[in-house]
Amino acid sequence: MWLPQPVHALPERLAQLIWGWALAWWRIVYLGAVVLVLVLSPSSYSRVGRHLLARRMYLDTLPILLGFTALAALLSLIITRIVVVTALSYGLSRYALEMVIRVLVLELIPLTAAMFVAMRCAIPSGAQLAQLRRSGRLVVLERTGADPVRMELLPRVVAAGFASVTLAALSCVVALAMAYFSVFGLGTAGLVSFTRMFGHVFSPEVTLVFVLKTVFFSLAIAVIPMTAGMYDLGASERRSELGGLARMFAVLLLIELVSLVGNYY
Repeated sequence: MWLPQPVHALPERLAQLIWGWALAWWRIVYLGAVVLVLVLSPSSYSRVGRHLLARRMYLDTLPILLGFTALAALLSLIITRIVVVTALSYGLSRYALEMVIRVLVLELIPLTAAMFVAMRCAIPSGAQLAQLRRSGRLVVLERTGADPVRMELLPRVVAAGFASVTLAALSCVVALAMAYFSVFGLGTAGLVSFTRMFGHVFSPEVTLVFVLKTVFFSLAIAVIPMTAGMYDLGASERRSELGGLARMFAVLLLIELVSLVGNYY
C-alpha cells in the first residue's frame, strides 16, 4: 500500500536530487578538464603512452569504419533519391541537391556518427572502465606508481573522440560523392555547378559551426560515458549509468539545437 511521504521529507529529497544532479555534472566537467590537460601534456606521449593511444584508436575505429561508411553511402543514396524525385514533382529541382547536403551532410551524418560511436565504443569502454575499478585494477596501477587516468581513461576517451570525428568526416565525403553520382551520374559534366553549390552551402560561418559541432559531439560521447565508469557510485551505480546516458543524449541534442540556431538564424 502506497503511503504519502511526510511534508518535511520533500525538501530533503529535493535537496538530494539537486545535489546528485550538480555532482554528476561537476564530475563530467572535471573529468573533461583532466583529459584536456593530459591531451595537451607532452608527458602523455611517451613510448608507452603512444602505444596505448594507437592501440585503442585502432581497436575502436577500424572495426566499425567500413560498416558505418557503407551504411552512410546507402542512406545517402536513399535520401538523395527521395529528395530529388520529390523536388522534381514540385518543380524545385534546382534546390534538391542543396537540400540534400544541408540535411544529410550538415545535420544527420555528424549526429548519427556520434551516436553510433557512443553505442559501439564509448559506452562499452565506460563499462570496461567500471569493471576495472570494481576489480581493483585501478588501485593496483596507482600503488605501482602508474597513473590509472593516463593509462586507462585517456586512451579510451581519445579513441572514442577520434572514431567519432573520423567516421563523420569520411561519411560526409562519401555522402557528397553519392549525392553527386545520384544527380549527375559518373561523368564530370556537373562538377562545376556542384562545386559552386557546395561552396554556397559551406560558407565560412557554416563550416565553422560544422567543425565545432563535430568536435563537441565527439567530446560529449567520449567523456560522459566514462564518468560513471571512473567513479564509485555505490548502490546507485546502475541508476547513475542510465542517468549518464540521458545526460549524454541531452548534451547531443543541445549541441544540435545550438548548431541549428547558428546556421539558420
